[in-house]
Amino acid sequence: MNTKYRCCIFDLDGTLINTLEALTRTINLTLEEFGLEPVDQDHTRKFVGDGYKLFVERAFAFRGQQDPERIRQAQARYSQLFQENCLYHVEAYPGIPHLLAFLKERGIRTAVLSNKGHEEAVRNIETVFGAGCFDRIAGEQEGIPRKPDPTGALYTAKALGVRPEECLYLGDSNTDMRTGIAAGMDTVGVTWGFRSREELESFHPRYLADDPREVEAILAGQAAAEESGL
Repeated sequence: MNTKYRCCIFDLDGTLINTLEALTRTINLTLEEFGLEPVDQDHTRKFVGDGYKLFVERAFAFRGQQDPERIRQAQARYSQLFQENCLYHVEAYPGIPHLLAFLKERGIRTAVLSNKGHEEAVRNIETVFGAGCFDRIAGEQEGIPRKPDPTGALYTAKALGVRPEECLYLGDSNTDMRTGIAAGMDTVGVTWGFRSREELESFHPRYLADDPREVEAILAGQAAAEESGL
């Protein structure tokens, strides 16, 4: 029997919020300024997830650009442009607000752990869900390695007073699955985000969810099993 989950740690992009248009718009503005052709949303899905620097590097490599200095300049410009465009057409995935209310009603702590810059992560969350919706929000910041390094997930659990085995880690990519597994947390691969079901399955998450209601069912079923002593 699983230890009762006391905390859910969420990835941001592709898990809580659909930011695909904002990401695609920003990378294409950057590519345009450097005289390169745009990329479509399907390529954005594949390039994101490991921080904006790798996102830019992958997009530029796709367009045949690998000069380190040019990529460094593009990364700096992307960061500036993203501050202006990070909220472009962003919205919560269907069912996520209901899931968050479900967790709050049951006293389950909630946190966001993202490779997006910290300020932009907070802006996205507070714009879509309001201030104070989550117990903790952590974007990329100095001193904490990016996912899939488990440091951020473990630090989040410690800050919220829960053990890793009491956490569910939810995300839509291989980066998230690797993070949760490395942190000793049960993982939930969510299929409504940026990456494929096959990618998630290859990392053998504890659960796969096609809809936020399935996460509610996981938690409700586990609570019922504990109450019955199973």
